[in-house]
Amino acid sequence: MFSKVIFSTLFCLSAFSFAQSNKATNTVLLKGEPVRTYSKLPAINKPAPKFTLTDVNMNDQTLDAYKGRYVILNIFPSVDTGVCSASVHHFNEEAANLPNTVVLCVSKDLPFAQKRFCGAEGIDNVVMLSDFRSDFGWNYGVEMVESSMKGLLSRAVVVIDPSGNIIYEEQVPDISQEPNYAAAIQAVKS
Repeated sequence: MFSKVIFSTLFCLSAFSFAQSNKATNTVLLKGEPVRTYSKLPAINKPAPKFTLTDVNMNDQTLDAYKGRYVILNIFPSVDTGVCSASVHHFNEEAANLPNTVVLCVSKDLPFAQKRFCGAEGIDNVVMLSDFRSDFGWNYGVEMVESSMKGLLSRAVVVIDPSGNIIYEEQVPDISQEPNYAAAIQAVKS
């Protein structure tokens, strides 16, 4: 009986490992060097994967809290880098002019660092959310699975319509580059 349990456990672990190794990873660049992410972004015209992220006050925030509004997910590695900071600033300026729209800036930064950044930089038109204790990076396919950036999120933008479907997505090809802000904003205005 004991050997059947061990065999069954090993078989299940092997099947899980095989399934994970065959997951469709995605490759982005980090200053020209290839870096794999867990998967590809969710598909356009499909429901956005649900999530629970942590806000700057350590409260849980879910995608459902924004139902009925356009949601722009500005996803990036860390607010403590120049390009990530620039994307938050850019969306902060654009968000003030978009009706029925919220911009959620998502990174693995701790909520304390996000709050400090927003206070120091005068950021008040976007919502900062942390993926430090959730599976957002896996569900959206953006968590990097190799390199010195392993565990952080790659740079991407996802736009969700008021009914909860994805209407735009961009996996930025090189993490050191800014996203296509105009295309993301146009998706909301269309």
